[in-house]
Amino acid sequence: MPGSLTISHHEAAVVLDHTDAARLATVLAELAYLLEIPGPNRINEAQLAVLCEGRTPDRAELSRWSRALATELKDRL
Repeated sequence: MPGSLTISHHEAAVVLDHTDAARLATVLAELAYLLEIPGPNRINEAQLAVLCEGRTPDRAELSRWSRALATELKDRL
């Protein structure tokens, strides 16, 4: 929910509400799944480019990152 996330550019911890962390973990796991699957529901190359924010698109790296972060969040809940 809006306001439940605090991020600072200083050496401060990032705080995320429990409910939002669970939801974010689910979204990240689904993103990894959509990056990995073949077929029409797969995230396409144009979408991948947007997700990589100008970096060279790397489907496998983004999938690994998403799945690892989802797992870490779920483990901490």
